[in-house]
Amino acid sequence: MKGPIIPYLTFNGNAREAMEFYARTFKLKIEQVQTYGETDYSPSPEADHLVLHGHLKDGERRLMFSDTTPDRPVEKGSNVSLAFTFESEDEIRQVYDALRDGGDVRMELQDTFWNSIYGKVEDKFGIIWDLDCPKSE
Repeated sequence: MKGPIIPYLTFNGNAREAMEFYARTFKLKIEQVQTYGETDYSPSPEADHLVLHGHLKDGERRLMFSDTTPDRPVEKGSNVSLAFTFESEDEIRQVYDALRDGGDVRMELQDTFWNSIYGKVEDKFGIIWDLDCPKSE
C-alpha cells in the first residue's frame, strides 16, 4: 500500500462549487478537474458537465471530489468515502475481499478506463472505501 488515505467527497451536481469553496477555505490548490464528458465513461449527455474526478492538494493535505450520476443520487452522510491506493493486484484483492465480507459491494473490483483496478465497498461498519491499484505500463 502506498500514500495517504484520502477523503473522497461525492456530490449531487455541485462538486465544482464545493471544490472551489474548500480550496479557498483550506487554502488548497485545484490540481485536477475532469468531467464525465471528457471521458468515454459519460453515462448520459446530462452528466457531461458533471465532475467525474477532482483533486485538491497542498503538500500532504488532499481532498478528492466527484459528482454522482443523476440516476444515483447521494444523501448527506453517505457522500464521504476513503480512497486507498495499492501497489499490487494481490494487495487490492486481499483488502477488497476482507472489506466485502459482511459488507456491501458498491462497485465490483474491475479494470478501468484510467488504467487501474478499482472497486468500491461499504464495509460491515458502514465505512465506504474506494480501492485503486494503478496498472503497470
